[in-house]
Amino acid sequence: MTQLSSFDIVSQVDLQEVDNAVNQTKKELQTRFDFRGSKSSVEFLKDMKERKIRLIADDDMKLRNLQDILKMRMASRKISQKALDFKVPERAFDGCLRQEVTLTQGISQEKAREIVKIIKDLPAKVQVTIQGDEIRVSSKSKDDLQSVIQHLRTAPLTLPVQFVNFR
Repeated sequence: MTQLSSFDIVSQVDLQEVDNAVNQTKKELQTRFDFRGSKSSVEFLKDMKERKIRLIADDDMKLRNLQDILKMRMASRKISQKALDFKVPERAFDGCLRQEVTLTQGISQEKAREIVKIIKDLPAKVQVTIQGDEIRVSSKSKDDLQSVIQHLRTAPLTLPVQFVNFR
C-alpha cells in the first residue's frame, strides 16, 4: 500500500516585508527632489481584518511616481505585484489624491475553483480539495505533484501562489 503525498497551495504575503517596503518608500519620499514640499505620503494600515496601504499625493503624476516607488520597493523585497490591488484614486483634502492599495491574502472561492479546473485539466492523477482559503493537492506519485507545481508556476494566475507543506 503506497502512501499519499500532498502539498498545499496558499496565497500569503509576508507582512513584515510589506512593512519594510513601505518604510523604504517613506525614506525615498523624503530624499527625492520632486516630492520636496509636497503633501505626499504612504502609510501601512495593519488592521486585523483587512490590510491596506494608503497613498496620498498632490496630483496624478506624483501618485503614479509614488505607485512606481512602492512597486519597486515591493519587488526588491520579493513581494509579487499580483498581491497589490490598487483601488481607484479619490479626491481628498486640499485637492490631493488618496488611493487605497489592498493586500491580497488567501485564495477566494472563485479563484480556488479556477485553480482546481487548471489542475483537473492536467493528465496527472491527483486529488484536489479546497480547504477554506487554501487548496490541498494529493497523489500517490510525487512526480505528478511536481508536474502540477511546475504547471501552476507557468500558468497565468491573477494572484500570487506559494506551495507549502509538501509531504
